Amino acid sequence: MTDNVTLISGVASRYATALLDLSEEQGSVAEVETALTAFEKLLQDSEDLRRLVTSPVFSADEQVKALGAILDKAGIAGLAGNFIKLAARNRRLFAVPSMIAAFRAALAARRGELPADVISATELSKDQLDTLTTSLNEATGKSVVVSAKVDPSLIGGLVVKVGSRMIDTSLKTKLNSLKIAMKEVG
Repeated sequence: MTDNVTLISGVASRYATALLDLSEEQGSVAEVETALTAFEKLLQDSEDLRRLVTSPVFSADEQVKALGAILDKAGIAGLAGNFIKLAARNRRLFAVPSMIAAFRAALAARRGELPADVISATELSKDQLDTLTTSLNEATGKSVVVSAKVDPSLIGGLVVKVGSRMIDTSLKTKLNSLKIAMKEVG
């Protein structure tokens, strides 16, 4: 399992670095970043698209043809659209979500930014995100870019991952800790 994860992250990193280098050469980094975010949103919103991306049942030609229609309809063209189609032609479509994450990480590193993943039980307001970003900037001494996600199973609180550090203040974790403590007592 670990070897497979390493293989995927290696492939994702190579593709992402190539895409970033090419987009910098063409002066289209912002457009590529926006298009990749749009494609990632499509993946999150569509079970059928996730199936197309992850299933080995579809041939490369079927994936490229279907993606061509989807990307055209979503307005994802240019370098990002060609990149996604290339991944499909090379039978690497399953790794596109990892490639997008690796692209963001490489871009953040080149900008001198530190990525932070924040998971909350409910969507955070702009003021809450701004306050959290400011706090993380002060705590790390770097420019932190927050990527916020929602996981209702947390019940409340936050899970913040910055680099190799993770702070989990979710009610779910606190309740699980209490449950374990109660089992040890009884």
